[in-house]
Amino acid sequence: MTLPDLTGWGVWAAIAAMAVATYLCRISGVVMMGFIPLTPHVRRGLAALPGSIVVATVLPLIERLGASAALALLAAVASMVLRRSELLALLVGMAVVSAARAFGL
Repeated sequence: MTLPDLTGWGVWAAIAAMAVATYLCRISGVVMMGFIPLTPHVRRGLAALPGSIVVATVLPLIERLGASAALALLAAVASMVLRRSELLALLVGMAVVSAARAFGL
């Protein structure tokens, strides 16, 4: 099996094109929101958006990964509520999922 040649300009062109695409996606949201009046209803919707994105990302993972992921999520959320530290919540979640898998969950 031969490895692809990554020394040509095509790789750099692809990286640059994706960087431009990422920038345009991000800036387009800012530009479009400049035309939308921020009524109380819109503000409530925008405030609820981060939570719904997290739920939409995490729930399919829990469904696929099972009880160990659910326990890790609960432990991480509890840690976050008690200590307000993202790093600690990450470490607690990783420790719980590791322990749960070690015990066969």
